[in-house]
Amino acid sequence: MGHKKLIRNARAIVSCDALDTVYYDSDMLIDGYQIKQIGKNLPSEGCEVLDGSSYFLYPGLVNTHHHFFQTFVRNLVTIDYPNLLVVDWLDLIYPIFAQVDSEVIYYSSLTAMADLLKHGCTTAFDHQYCYTKKTGKSAVDRQMEAASLLGIRYHAGRGCNTLEKSKGSTIPDEMLETTDEFLSDCERLIKTYHNPNPNSMSQIVVAPCQPINSYQETFTESLALARKLGVRLHTHLGEGENPIMLDRVGKRTLAWAQDIGFIGSDVWYAHGWELQKDEYSLLGSTKTGLSHCPAPAVLGGFPIIDIPAMQKAGMIVSLGCDGSATNDSSNLLDSLRMAYLAQSYHSKERGGAPSSYDMLKVATINGAKTLGREDIGSLEVGKAADLFAIDVSRLELAGTLHDPRNLLSRCGVSGEVALTMVGGNVVFQDGQLLNIDEKSLAVQAEKACTERLRTQFPTIFG
Repeated sequence: MGHKKLIRNARAIVSCDALDTVYYDSDMLIDGYQIKQIGKNLPSEGCEVLDGSSYFLYPGLVNTHHHFFQTFVRNLVTIDYPNLLVVDWLDLIYPIFAQVDSEVIYYSSLTAMADLLKHGCTTAFDHQYCYTKKTGKSAVDRQMEAASLLGIRYHAGRGCNTLEKSKGSTIPDEMLETTDEFLSDCERLIKTYHNPNPNSMSQIVVAPCQPINSYQETFTESLALARKLGVRLHTHLGEGENPIMLDRVGKRTLAWAQDIGFIGSDVWYAHGWELQKDEYSLLGSTKTGLSHCPAPAVLGGFPIIDIPAMQKAGMIVSLGCDGSATNDSSNLLDSLRMAYLAQSYHSKERGGAPSSYDMLKVATINGAKTLGREDIGSLEVGKAADLFAIDVSRLELAGTLHDPRNLLSRCGVSGEVALTMVGGNVVFQDGQLLNIDEKSLAVQAEKACTERLRTQFPTIFG
């Protein structure tokens, strides 16, 4: 932990701090996991020195919604999400999910996490709700194993579904659990992996999958357990389920969540494109977070949320990839670009769009706030050295370098980054994941997908 690094003469350091500071031609001193100093001509004695003269540095991106297990159900024109209703898509894809086992969980998680790291994401939340006879209860354990190998910060959402399909759920019975077994495993995972301290590499979130797919008691008991043990809560909300909820319980999903207490500063929802403007103020006043996932919204032709209006109401909006089956990549820089363009498309009718830099803060400091982290999300003294670097010496970026804050989304910088650092440790640099034999793992991952899924569904995988 005492090892020091000095990033020397970074061309720009975009801090995303409260003052929106950009440091030019400056150094960053890192001691252990923490940023100790930012300034010019810092002493380098005892430091490993990294040349930053061709780098723009940014805070590591924070992904607040994903489904890693779906990574092996991608690029399938036979289940083409844009051309199907959500319910029809679910009916086709859930039988595949029901065949996911522990090895698929492990390798699909490695695949997604590698993609995230290569594109500047240093902290990832995943909503893991795929529990079958084949996975057993080991899914999060296998994900923690993968995260530790790669060196990414991992917040695991332990999800579940408890309502039978015969009672209105969209989930096949092979993927159901009881509330009690779900809560018992949550307690086990929290005891085993949850670290609330600064520089934590692993945390657990209690995350029943979706209001329409579980009994109400699953949510109320989740709430009681999470608040007793001091962990956060997450679920899907406002992504097409409101008509079902109105028919089933006579109220919109957010009103239902408010009534049972599944709302507040320790809660965030995914998607929210069904939210109405009169609901923004409730989420703002209760400090309930929202993860915006632009890729599935655009693919599915769903409404694009009004981020400026939400922020004006006090909401904390963050950024998520969402499941690979409705995104087909785990590239959060690409999601950032898509979010920026989608907001810009609606700017005239909404009275203005967020800048590219505004969206960067959604993906960094807002993500940290959403996950309850005060030690990440910006590049400031005392915070963890979670960052990524863009090499701006490349010809395609000539003419853009006058504005480091707005560069990324504005100019479509969404390819592999030059360097990714997590807690002071370089985990990806110059095209190489430093902690693994990537080619070997890629072969193993492809084999796991082929043996466990493609051979069982030849008409779907082709």
